[in-house]
Amino acid sequence: MPLLSVALPVHPAPVPLLRHADAPHPERGVARGELIRVRHGVYASTVLWREAAPWDRYLARVHAVALSHPDAVFCMESAAALLGMPIFGDPVVVHALVTGNEASRFSAGIRTHRSSEDRTIIEVGGLAMTSLHDTAVDLARLRHEAIGMAMSDAALRLDPQGTRDLLLGMNETRISSRGRNVARWSLARSTSQAETAIESVSRAVIEWLGFPAPELQVAFRASSGEEDRADFVWRAADLVGEADGDLKYDGRYGDARTVLRRQSLRDTRLRMRVRDVARWGWRDVTTFAPLRGILAGAGLQPIAPEQSVKLHRLKVLLAPRATHPLA
Repeated sequence: MPLLSVALPVHPAPVPLLRHADAPHPERGVARGELIRVRHGVYASTVLWREAAPWDRYLARVHAVALSHPDAVFCMESAAALLGMPIFGDPVVVHALVTGNEASRFSAGIRTHRSSEDRTIIEVGGLAMTSLHDTAVDLARLRHEAIGMAMSDAALRLDPQGTRDLLLGMNETRISSRGRNVARWSLARSTSQAETAIESVSRAVIEWLGFPAPELQVAFRASSGEEDRADFVWRAADLVGEADGDLKYDGRYGDARTVLRRQSLRDTRLRMRVRDVARWGWRDVTTFAPLRGILAGAGLQPIAPEQSVKLHRLKVLLAPRATHPLA
């Protein structure tokens, strides 16, 4: 596997990690409830660990493995977490590649995967991992199509030099055919215009509900000069769609009342240009029936049959989980 050094930021451990040598008698801290054992020989503050979001705990697990296995080559969700791609909930298991003559196995929270020589391995911040594009193709092949779409969108968003054709070509030329057909659906729809994971998953669910495909990131300029960019636009229905989630109202972007007031003013401006503005959040998308009702209630008409199997699989996989709001 070729190793390439790249100028990409690696996402640091969001929870400070302590090795056995850094914390005198860490087992006493564990017994007192002050420390939690992240993995053998690596600890974290119990308070900080419990306060961390699920995706942050997962990223910390990956860094804990890096401390105990400095030669690890991370792949799948583990590479995605390090590179800032979307992480859905806490996948728990850390993934790493091994050479072709080693057996794939699962041990102590690490799943190893045998790899052929057709992946590019990059070194970022002293850690080795599969490249953005290889990671996207791997996950598009082996995970649900909506997750594959979120990953391929993120790869194009994070690397402006990447293209949809590049991802499709990588998928077709892989030595292994495992998951090739599954990946084609999400890779063929990948775009850097989807700015967050909820937008990517929304695009998949909109298609599976049978609604027409929207335009993405359309700018509207008000007569007063303000420019508002809409996540989704259906011109034939004169409708704007906004995939927000709940993150705007939890304080990270300022006072919730201020955010709501700005949003109300923005919607008022948009409604001067379009007939209606529909909004939805993470649960509306992943349980899919609420999104169906929101879009139908806003006057959008289906143009194709609903794909119930894909929708129900998505609900089982993602409805209980949140995803990193900025991924």
